[in-house]
Amino acid sequence: MAFNFISAVNNLFGSELLNKAASAFGENETAIQKAISGAVPSVLTGLLTRADSADGLQSILNVAKNAGSSGILGNLTGLLGSEGSSFSGLTSMVRNLFGDKLAGIANVISGFSGVKESSASSLLNMVAPAALGVLGKHATDSNMSTSGLASFLSSQKDSILSAIPSGLNIAGALGLGSLSGIGSKLSSFFSGAETQVSHAAAHEVKEARKPNWLIPAILAVAAFALLLYIFKGCGGGHDAVVEPKHDSTEVKQEEIKPAPPVESGRESLKVKLPDGTEIDAYKGGIEDMLVAYLNSNDAISKEKWFDFDDLNFETGSATITQSSMKQVQNIAAILKAFSKVKIKIGGYTDNTGDSVANVKLSQSRADAVFAKLKELGSEKQLDGAEGYGPTHFVAPNDTEENKKKNRRISVNVRAK
Repeated sequence: MAFNFISAVNNLFGSELLNKAASAFGENETAIQKAISGAVPSVLTGLLTRADSADGLQSILNVAKNAGSSGILGNLTGLLGSEGSSFSGLTSMVRNLFGDKLAGIANVISGFSGVKESSASSLLNMVAPAALGVLGKHATDSNMSTSGLASFLSSQKDSILSAIPSGLNIAGALGLGSLSGIGSKLSSFFSGAETQVSHAAAHEVKEARKPNWLIPAILAVAAFALLLYIFKGCGGGHDAVVEPKHDSTEVKQEEIKPAPPVESGRESLKVKLPDGTEIDAYKGGIEDMLVAYLNSNDAISKEKWFDFDDLNFETGSATITQSSMKQVQNIAAILKAFSKVKIKIGGYTDNTGDSVANVKLSQSRADAVFAKLKELGSEKQLDGAEGYGPTHFVAPNDTEENKKKNRRISVNVRAK
């Protein structure tokens, strides 16, 4: 299932925690529950309004990752006490992030739920770090960049705003005038933010993916591309690269047959596995890089992902093309040879089209790869599949060429 930010935060506040909060603050549990129902979407909305610049996004990402690694999600009761909290440093960072917005939110939460303003403030000092902890964990798991954060928050915007209870004037507390104006204002925020972070995102392209061709090879590829363009204009065949098409509801991807190794300018090689098996691959491709990593002493990192580079889907679907099965089979062979290895599958899109549809399609395609690897006997080595949609861009979404880099299926090693 696609990740839902507000649901993930709400799920942290079960009846046991609410009961402890009511006792700690001297409040009725029903009133505390009502306060939480307003506090969670209010905090997330406040977070959205902070994401109005590259600097704002970077601040959110930094604090969120700090919260995600602080252990706070496993000890929310540690936030019930005000002074002497084991997370006082984190709560201080949260207050710096939200500024005077937390005080304004506490005021409206108090009036909405009937709890004391001091209790509302204490609840916010629990909800805000918890929400950032959830975001930080998700950001780390999906290797999210600042541009990816902008798109992620944009994709979650509607579900967050729709969760604000009737009668809770959070818009006034945030200085936004009215709820009806929040959506349009945030849309302009994200549009500007993604433009500002696009140059930074360009530097996040993985070194392993950088081409290392000689000048003659580059000229040969350019000539071949020109021939493809000419033949396509005359009705002859597909492009030799994966080139999804988009409409207003979903990302569509053409079925493309990969070009032969010589014509594509890529160097073929044999990758030898520990069990003696040899698989056909490309130099610098996923098989080459993944096996090198598994044979190394490099530590496991949730931020290190390997992209499939020869994987295509049928138009507008999550059906893997027959020509792409070779690479899926190669990954299954690698898992068989490295029996202790466990991996997670991630699906990504660019930012074109409807973000909800993009997340859905990326999830379906990640699931499709997961299912094929399962069929090939790798079930015990698969640690899930998740569609991240238009997040964690490895290139700015300013050209079709760069957008193609962001439409991908990736693998993260969770154990080796």
